Amino acid sequence: MSKLLVSSRAIGKKYTLGALTMPALSLRDRVTEAVRSIGKKKAAPNEFWALRDVSFDLHDAEVIGVIGRNGAGKSTLLKVISQITTPTEGEVHLFGRVASLLEVGVGFHPELSGRENVFLNGAILGMSRVEIRRKFDEIVAFAEVEPFIDTPVKRYSSGMYVRLAFAVAAHLEPDVLIVDEVLAVGDIAFQRKCLGKMEDIRQKGRAVLVVSHNMSLISQLCEKVIWLDAGRVVKSGPTREVIAAYMAEGVGGSAEWRPEKAQSDAFEYHRVAIESASLDRVNIAADAGFEIAFDYTVKKPLPAGRLALLVTATDGTTIFASANTDDTTALRGPWPLGRQRTRCRVPGHLLVPGQYYVTISEPVEAYDMIHERVLAFTITEENSLIARDGRRGVVAPLLEWRSEPVS
Repeated sequence: MSKLLVSSRAIGKKYTLGALTMPALSLRDRVTEAVRSIGKKKAAPNEFWALRDVSFDLHDAEVIGVIGRNGAGKSTLLKVISQITTPTEGEVHLFGRVASLLEVGVGFHPELSGRENVFLNGAILGMSRVEIRRKFDEIVAFAEVEPFIDTPVKRYSSGMYVRLAFAVAAHLEPDVLIVDEVLAVGDIAFQRKCLGKMEDIRQKGRAVLVVSHNMSLISQLCEKVIWLDAGRVVKSGPTREVIAAYMAEGVGGSAEWRPEKAQSDAFEYHRVAIESASLDRVNIAADAGFEIAFDYTVKKPLPAGRLALLVTATDGTTIFASANTDDTTALRGPWPLGRQRTRCRVPGHLLVPGQYYVTISEPVEAYDMIHERVLAFTITEENSLIARDGRRGVVAPLLEWRSEPVS
């Protein structure tokens, strides 16, 4: 008999935009405000529902994923479940200890050392000093920050921050672990460790609620998925079914993307598009090859960063990822000011026939902004090696073969 750990019933969260004003503290301020308001109509507050009528249950030994586009309400849902914010309507019942990892460094005091923050976080989670001491060496070893454990965390990199934060949250044995997209900050090796740890948590009868844009990770980790859009549940159920519906949503094939507004005051896309020799840029012959072209302007100095893209199949499987720094030894590079055009060449005879989506990302200050499935295209069976001889595989590369006579 499974144990109920989280019960969410008709959760709604409403924000009132533009309603926050500083109070007039002095008589002069009040008189000034009264004079300024003469003849002006008071603007009606703009109400925005970040969540509406969201219900689900999370049981022990269960991992549930939450997916959806940017602004769908995923992070708001986790904050409500974590009791960081209260719902406007509905209710959440928690039956056990909850540990949440929602943003890099949340819950850490920047002036305290890593060691002190481990004990602080543990105390916040309700652990005794004896319990924290028992787990301390394991936490530090998992986070791989031994040389810096007595250094103030304000000097940590974002990767060190998230490694230690995850290690604390995961090792102090919560009944429910809530994880947002922050794992994207870590490197690949650490992400694998996190996946393994979350699987260990599940096997010990605890539960995990995780948000990610990475459909491959969600497929690997989760048994059930909740798909949010505009704050409402579009679909929930078995992972494969929900991801397939999510990936197919609104797909008609789009070879070009032009954002409606600038992403930030420092970086602006003008156009991202598939370019090929064929007039039909949505349906591409298997041997044709194509380019993904980025047209953008860097308007202000930015920290070192990169353009990146991710190509996925209709079931969410990651086919490949690439970045404009791949031909260098650095993960990130400098940004020249002004308008730039950058192209990524995808060779022919690489992808098997089928439909694909392109997700892109670019820097916004200290993090990367993700734009999901901005392009969609189909690789046809025309001149395909798969169509010719029925070979199997995720990709179908035309590799070079050589034969030499042996004397």
